[in-house]
Amino acid sequence: MSAPRIFRKVLPLLILFVLSGALSAQTPPNSMSAQDKARLHTALDAYDAGQAAQAEPILRELSKRYPANFEASEALGSLYAESGDVAQALPFLKHAAELAPRQALAHTNLGAALLKLGKTTEAIAELKKATTLDPKNSSAFSNLGQALMAASKPADAAGALASASALAPQDANLKYNLALALYESDSVASAAKAATVLTTLAPAAMTDQVHALAADAEERAGHFPEALTHYQTAAQMNPSDANLYALDVELLRHWTWPEAIKVANFAAERFPASTHFRVAAGIGYYANSEYKQAIRVFSQLLQTDPNNGTYADLLGRSCSLLAEGENAGCVEIYNFAERHPGNAVTTTYAAVAILHAPTEKHDLDKATALLHAAITADPKYAEAWFQMGALEQVQLHWKESAAALEQSIALRPTFAEAHYRLSRAYAHLGRREDAQREIALHQTYSQQAKDSLNARMQEVMTFILKPS
Repeated sequence: MSAPRIFRKVLPLLILFVLSGALSAQTPPNSMSAQDKARLHTALDAYDAGQAAQAEPILRELSKRYPANFEASEALGSLYAESGDVAQALPFLKHAAELAPRQALAHTNLGAALLKLGKTTEAIAELKKATTLDPKNSSAFSNLGQALMAASKPADAAGALASASALAPQDANLKYNLALALYESDSVASAAKAATVLTTLAPAAMTDQVHALAADAEERAGHFPEALTHYQTAAQMNPSDANLYALDVELLRHWTWPEAIKVANFAAERFPASTHFRVAAGIGYYANSEYKQAIRVFSQLLQTDPNNGTYADLLGRSCSLLAEGENAGCVEIYNFAERHPGNAVTTTYAAVAILHAPTEKHDLDKATALLHAAITADPKYAEAWFQMGALEQVQLHWKESAAALEQSIALRPTFAEAHYRLSRAYAHLGRREDAQREIALHQTYSQQAKDSLNARMQEVMTFILKPS
C-alpha cells in the first residue's frame, strides 16, 4: 500500500566490523614499536573474540600515542560504534578513513556510522567510495541502499540493494529491503519486481511482515487475488491491528462488503481502542446499502468524539440515503450542525435528514434555516441549493424552487436530479419548452447518475485511510 498504507522501515542490517587480518593486510607503515605492535594485535584478537572491555583501553592508549596508525583508530572507532556510542566513534572512523583513503572497509564503517547519526548526505558519499573501492562488498552496498532510502531516493536505493543481494543471495533481509525499495519507487513496474523478489524467499523467511509487503506490491501491480491472499496470510499469522486493517482496506477497496464488515467487527472487538475498525465497518454497511447499521456506527462514533468532522460527514451521507419517512439515529448530525454552523456539507445533511423524517415530524422551518446557513457558509455548494429547491417544492413554492435549482445547475451543470426537479418546477410555472429541455438534460446526465455508487465509494474510501 502506498502512503497512507503502513510504512515498513528498512530492517537493521548495519554491521560495523573489524578483523585483524583484514586491517593489517593494507596497513601503511608506521613507527610503532614491536612491543606495541604485539599489544595492538592482542587488542584486535580480543576485540574479534568479543572481549571489547579488554580491547578498549589498549586501543585508546595506542590511538593516542600513534595518531598515524590506521588499525588503532579504525578498531577503536568500530568498537565504540558497535557498543552503541556512535558519536564517540565518529572522529576515530573519520581519522582512519583519512589515514587510509583507499581502504574500502574504512569508508564502509564511516558511512555506516554517519548513517546512524542521521548524516545521510555524508554517509552516501562515503559508502559510494566504499563500493567503488570494493565492488564485492555486500555490506557497503547494503548500507548505501539504506542511506539512499533515508534520502528518499528509493529507485537509487533499489540499485544498490540489488547489488548487495546479488553478492549475498541467501540473505533474506537484503531481499526484503530490495523489495521495499522497489515498492517505494512508486511505479507499477517496480511493484511487480518487488513482488517477484519476495517470491524467491524461502518459506521459513515468509513472516507476516513479508507477506504484508508482498500484498502491497501485488496490489499496486494490479494482481488483486494474489494481494488478497497475502493480506489474509499476514492476518492469520499475526492478527495485529496493522495486518487486520490492511486486510479490511483491501476487502473494501474491491467492494467485498460482507467480508469487510465481518473482519472490521472482529477487529473492533479485538482492538476496541482502534476506532478505524468501527469506521471501516460503518463504511462497509454504507456501501452495502445497510444505512441503518451505518448510521448506528457513525452516530456512536460522533457521540464519543462530538467535533469529529469525518464521523459527521459519514453519518450525514448515511442519513441522506435513508428512505422517506426514516431518520432514526440521525439526531447527532443535527447536533453537529448546530455546533459547526460554518460546515456547509454537514449542515445540508442535517436539513436532508429532517426532510426524510416522517411527515408529521417535518420541521420545515428548521430545515430551511439549516439550508440558508449552509448556503451562507458556502454559496458555491450545489447540493445545498438543490436541497433548497427540493424543500421549496415540498411547500409548492415553484418559483422559489426554480430559482434555487437554477443556481444548483449553474454550479454543477451535470446534476441530473436537479434538472429533473427543475423540469417539474417549470411545468408548474407553465414553461413547457423549458421543462422539456430540462427533461432532455436529465436523460442525458442520468447515465452519469447511475454511476453515482462508484463515485460515492471513491469518496468514502478516502476516509478509511485517514488517521482516526
